[in-house]
Amino acid sequence: MPREFSRSERMAEQLRRELAEIVRDEIKDPRLGFVSFTEIRMSRDLSHAVVYSSVLNAEQQDEAIAVLNRAVGFIRKEIARRIQARIVPTLKFVVDDSVVRGVAMDELISKARERDEKNNKESD
Repeated sequence: MPREFSRSERMAEQLRRELAEIVRDEIKDPRLGFVSFTEIRMSRDLSHAVVYSSVLNAEQQDEAIAVLNRAVGFIRKEIARRIQARIVPTLKFVVDDSVVRGVAMDELISKARERDEKNNKESD
């Protein structure tokens, strides 16, 4: 039986698609060339959305997020024009650091394995 999606999941996915198109086609800022929206978390009443974003060039990440947050009025107006929703949520763009945290976690696991292997060899 197919999984049912909640209203907030459907709205988040639609927002993600629209945001990608708006940034690609409407906002002419080179700092947003390689931005992607990895996740959108909606409030229960769909009035607020936190948009997790990542940028290919890590050094430009904070600057790209600042550009997006400055353009939030224009972006909301474009979203309102494109989708049929009673309320267009307020948007807050934040850095998605899950990839960085994942890499750091992977490094910690690798170091722990190396230590275990070294301790096992010494005890043999």
